Amino acid sequence: MSRLDESRPFVPLNIAVLTVSDTRSLEEDRSGSTLADRIEKSGHALADRKIVKDDVSSIQEIVKSWIADKGVDVIISTGGTGFTGRDITPEAVEPLFEKRMDGFSTVFHQLSYEKIGTSTIQSRATGGVAGATYIFAIPGSPGACKDAWDGILKWQLDYRHMPCNFVEIMPRLDEHLKRGKLREA
Repeated sequence: MSRLDESRPFVPLNIAVLTVSDTRSLEEDRSGSTLADRIEKSGHALADRKIVKDDVSSIQEIVKSWIADKGVDVIISTGGTGFTGRDITPEAVEPLFEKRMDGFSTVFHQLSYEKIGTSTIQSRATGGVAGATYIFAIPGSPGACKDAWDGILKWQLDYRHMPCNFVEIMPRLDEHLKRGKLREA
């Protein structure tokens, strides 16, 4: 079973939050606020927070800028993961992934099923890695944000979480880029 190894130090990460919505403002963004609050209460830093319309190029522009920013370790987007015509977050972020994280969606749906039953199939939550940055796209409800953070991300983004966590492998996420640079030298 998983556990916290208190002999290991807590390593704070820089986490950016992107709300994808055609209708919300920062003041009305309960999902983004839910994530921001949980990020900071867990000891991490809120690196940035933005709201963007449901537009592939606009979403990609922000996510690409955060991937390129060495001050951002993790990107969490909320909203736009459903099936309506405006729900395009997976279409925007998945092409940016160097590696998909299928297990994130699987575990998210497992946790969600326990709370909302079969309605969880209406979400296309996704996760991946790009440019040594973790990226997660979750539904736009505060409940889904709580489930994703409390049930998965809080633990995987804590260096003390055992038997393994995302933090301990962060230095190795860009190994393929380093090998390429060595070959060019």
